[in-house]
Parts: sequence; structure tokens; C-alpha cells
Amino acid sequence: MITQDFSKPIDSATVLQKIVLDKAQWVKNQEAAFPLAQFKEQIQQSDRSFYAALAQGTHQQPAYILECKKASPSKGLIRQEFNLEDIANVYKHYASAVSVLTDEKYFQGKFEYLPLVRNIVSQPVLCKDFMISEYQVYLARYYQADAILLMLSVVNDDTYRILAEFAHSLGMGVLTETSNEAEFERALALGAKIIGVNNRNLHDLSVDLNRVVELTQKYAERIPADVRIISESGIYNHRQVRELKKTAHAFLIGSSLMGSCDLNNAVREVIFGENKVCGLTRAQDVKDVYANGALYGGLIFVEHSKRCVTLRQAQELVTAAELRFVGVFQNQEIDFIVKIASQLQLYAVQLHGNERPEFITQLRAELPSQIQIWRAISIDLTQQSFSLPKINGVDRYVLDSQANGQQGGTGQAFDWAIIKDSDKAHIMLAGGLNEQNIEQALALNPLGLDLNSGVESAPGIKSADKIQQLFERIISA
Repeated sequence: MITQDFSKPIDSATVLQKIVLDKAQWVKNQEAAFPLAQFKEQIQQSDRSFYAALAQGTHQQPAYILECKKASPSKGLIRQEFNLEDIANVYKHYASAVSVLTDEKYFQGKFEYLPLVRNIVSQPVLCKDFMISEYQVYLARYYQADAILLMLSVVNDDTYRILAEFAHSLGMGVLTETSNEAEFERALALGAKIIGVNNRNLHDLSVDLNRVVELTQKYAERIPADVRIISESGIYNHRQVRELKKTAHAFLIGSSLMGSCDLNNAVREVIFGENKVCGLTRAQDVKDVYANGALYGGLIFVEHSKRCVTLRQAQELVTAAELRFVGVFQNQEIDFIVKIASQLQLYAVQLHGNERPEFITQLRAELPSQIQIWRAISIDLTQQSFSLPKINGVDRYVLDSQANGQQGGTGQAFDWAIIKDSDKAHIMLAGGLNEQNIEQALALNPLGLDLNSGVESAPGIKSADKIQQLFERIISA
């Protein structure tokens, strides 16, 4: 029986304390409106193992808990069009488990959301709420949740044991959330199988991504080999995943995904990274690069290129898969670039010639505002120093190789040591990337990689085997 008192008013309460106080009142009201006796006999054991799903997460290939979240105390309304069917139909392709917010007052959630999601996905579904009573655990399972969240910032050890035992008796898993050393020690002592480290301070809502690193390093010798560590909150891109997966086995990601108008590619971006395969000429190649985790597909409109495509060819390619397509141009007329970009609804145009800043300014003015401008910078194979320019109107830089006057498409790599550390987060790395140097390229931790000849069997003909092999190494690096 739970003896912890959650209903006592607190002077100068923090955000978390206010939430818990309101939750105690919510439970009281809900129990009166929908007594346990009305539904307890209808509850069945969960047949989806949360623990087994998360056990698949490793430091090489982490697991992902993807979250359905409409709003939060820190951000307010996050997703105006909160269509659970659409969200679940994206998540089912990528998630290890799906988290559903059920708190009403602070997150605009509902318990009724749980079965809506579970009927679409095959993965276990986590009920994300502020659990303080046995009634909530029963209610979560009644609405078909396969796991619950228990926050050690909210419950004491006795309450935790009672609620965890209730959950396990119903076949449900438990995600045990911690946010500081004391809570992490308690989680270990309580025998938690899955320990989440919330990078967000729930008292003032600040975020510190180093928290999961510091806690796992400090208690490394005490963490059992079969315990999985989850990094929660503040994850917005794959570069963060690459850094944090050294200490975490999985990631719980919600706000950054829910804030995107392109949910499918937002998920792919954070899980697989911002990598591009350029020089696409065949629909099957487009499908292959998408299936293996590429985010961008490059279509070359430079006539002298061996991989040049016509507008008609490109129109067929852009329908083959949901890549973000980038058109590559070199010293071509603005009218031509705008026409191609507009008709194909490109994600970006990549300038690969000697286009001057005033050209870029004019192009920016004439391009549809949602289409980005990427600037390729050609670096000679013998070049010994480099500074990234800052050009108005340019959204991203692609560093490529130049050899014997040929800009790009050389199949050779320049000396990556000349790239400054401060520039790496702002560049796509291109030029001669292949199975021999892919790990070295990834070690630079750039924004993304731009592959071409390294995944080809002949110019413009991509190899399905090479694509698969390189992307397996990219994702597991």
C-alpha cells in the first residue's frame, strides 16, 4: 500500500511539484468518475515486451523510443495538427518503442491515445505520465500500454517498488527515470532494468546533455551489463546521437520530432544522419539509397557531367522515394535554376561553380523561400589550409575535391586535416568517400556525408551492395 503523500500543498513550488500536486487531485477525481471496479476484470496481460525491445539497443546501433507529444510545460503547444494516425504510421517504421503522453493539464495528452497508437504500431507502447498510484498503472494497462514511466524525482523507494511490482504483474515494463546522482544510485539499488537519464531539469526546465555522460561514467562499474541506459530530452540531431551513444544504449525523442512539419524525414535525420547520395540517374538507385538511410538525393543538371539528368528524367526520379532532393548546378543561368527547382520542388539547389555572392543574392530573391541554397567549395588536393567563408544567402556548405581544374566528381579526397573543428558542424563532406576512408570521414563528425562514386559500379550506376555496406558502417560508427 502506498503511504507517500502527494497531495500536500507546497509553498514556492517548482514546476514538477505543481504537476505532482495537480496529478494527485486528478487521480482522486478520475477514481471517482471511473472506479477501478468498473474495469479491473477487463484488464489483460501485455503481450509486447518493453524490456526485449530495448535490449536490442547497443552503443553501435541504439534503440529509439519515439514520442507522441502535443504540448509541454517548457514549449507550450508543440504540434498544432496532432494526428495520431499519421504520427504512428511514421513511427512504426523506425521505433523500438513508442511513447504516448497521457497527462492532460500540462501535455494535452489522454489515456485514450494509447490504444489508437497501439492498434497501428507493432512495437510496445509506453504510457508517459506522472505515476503516483496503483490506479494509474491499472488504467494504463486497461488502455493497452505495455510499459509505464516511474520518475524517481516523484516517487520514493517504497512507492517505486509497489508500482513496479504492479506493472510487472500485468506484463508491463518500467522505464525508471533519473536526473541526478542520488536518483541514479537509487535506480541501481532498486534493480531497474531500464534507466532513463532526463537531461532536462524538471524543476527549472533547463537542459544539460552532459548529464547522461557524467552519470554513466561515474557509475560505469556498478551498471550491470544487461541494464539499458536511455538518454531523454534535448536530442535534436544525429551529431548529438553520435556523441551520446558512447554512453547511452537508446534515446527517447519527442519535442524535436513533434515540432517538425516533415515528420518522416525528421525521424530519419536524427536516426540516420544528414547524408546524401549524389549523381542519381535511376529510380531503383533512389529507392536503394532511401531504404538504407540517406536523407538527401543529388540530381546533377550540369551538361558535361557523366551523371547529368534531364528535367524529364528528374521528374521520374523524385517520385521514386521520399528523399529530400538537391539539384546540382554549375555556372548556369538563374532562370534555368529557378525553373528546375520550382518544377521539381527541390529541397535545395547546390551551386558547384564560380557563382559570386551577388549571383547568390539574386538567386535567393527569385527562388521559392522554402528552397535552400547550398554552396560547394572546391578544395584542391594539394591545398594546405582552409577557412570556411560566410556568404549571405547560403544555408549549407559542401566541401568537395578539385583536381586538375575539375570541380567535384573527382573520386578523390582532399586533406581533411585542414578543416577547422569549428567548421565541422556546418559542412557536408564530399569527394572520394568510399569504404576505405568512411570511418575517417565519420570521425570528423561533420553535418553529413555526400557520397557518389564510392557507391557506384560505373558513373551514374549505383551499386545496391556498396550502398548497403557503406550505410551500415555510417549508421553503426
